[in-house]
Amino acid sequence: MRMIPGRKNAFLELNHSFSQKQYVDWKFEKLQNICVSKPKTRKGNGNRIAYRFYTKQHPELTKIFRTFYKKGKKIVPDDLELDAVALSVWFMDDGSRCGNSSFYLNTQQFSKDNQIKLLNCLEKFDLKAKLNRDKIYYRIRFLCSSIPTFKELIKSNLIPSMYYKIGL
Repeated sequence: MRMIPGRKNAFLELNHSFSQKQYVDWKFEKLQNICVSKPKTRKGNGNRIAYRFYTKQHPELTKIFRTFYKKGKKIVPDDLELDAVALSVWFMDDGSRCGNSSFYLNTQQFSKDNQIKLLNCLEKFDLKAKLNRDKIYYRIRFLCSSIPTFKELIKSNLIPSMYYKIGL
């Protein structure tokens, strides 16, 4: 999400590797009423092919931008509420797994205090997780005991091309 200096409203750029085409198309389907055009491919750095689209600038996106960005940094608002769909999209975007026992939400861009807020949000789903050091940053790692609950919670909202992220 971006707000260009001198412009009135924010817009959203969705940009993934072309290998995630099905996911980008799914997002576009959900947002197409506020989009400028359909997703397009773009040659990136090296051999990377990106697949992306933009929304129009919109006052509602500006409200979201101002909620999640303070002084140029991404933050977690105190009143953040997640549901199963939001958690599923979050995992499709920023989740990963290593084997069958390590599931992560890559939250390295947030401060440690903001990540603690996210851990508290997860507890509302009875999901237990901890902060896991990833080089000099932290990310969220689900405890093994919570992985079955987590998978069950998000499974019905995942698109088929993302099943691999939970081992299906």
